[in-house]
Amino acid sequence: MAVVSVWAIGVAAALAVLKWVPYPWLAWVLLTLLLWYCIFVTYFFRIPKRRRNGDNRVVTSGADGIVSNVQRVFEPEYLKRKCIVVSVFMNFYDMHANFWPVSGTVTYYKYHPGKHFLAFLPKASLANEHTSTCVRTDAGKEILFRQLAGGFARRIVNYGAPGLQVEGGTQCGIIKFGSRFDIYLPAGAKVKVKKGMVLRAGESVVALLQ
Repeated sequence: MAVVSVWAIGVAAALAVLKWVPYPWLAWVLLTLLLWYCIFVTYFFRIPKRRRNGDNRVVTSGADGIVSNVQRVFEPEYLKRKCIVVSVFMNFYDMHANFWPVSGTVTYYKYHPGKHFLAFLPKASLANEHTSTCVRTDAGKEILFRQLAGGFARRIVNYGAPGLQVEGGTQCGIIKFGSRFDIYLPAGAKVKVKKGMVLRAGESVVALLQ
């Protein structure tokens, strides 16, 4: 719907430019800018088809982007235990649709209003606007992930709700304009990524559950 609305507004604006702007050179400049903006929004909100790799023990990336952090931490909100967090930073040009990292049942979901610090800063984890979602696999493993708004992000969309059955590698939401996706893994998980790696949502293997 967002893309359709942008194109509708773009067409209306283009007609207004053609009707009211008296200088042809200025009209062409404005029309070029409008076309660029509509194409960019279409590109930004693209949702490509992805093929999930591996079996039910596999945790795949929930976002396109670069691994900005792999660290052992204590998760205080829901899991309340030591975990391994893998952070994936999405820059302005990455695809921003998010995908379920595992299949299972949603056991927890909460939206947190907050600040809009740059998403790669450590303090953004809890200070920024974010969502927290936990999925329990059929084997009883709980994977919690956070969608964090960044300096430019102003809206987080999440399709999760407690009790919902979800399939890994399918879309779980979207973060609009620059953000981060944190995955909290069980302490015994075998992590397959390291800082600096580029990941593809729904396809890149982040970890194997033991």
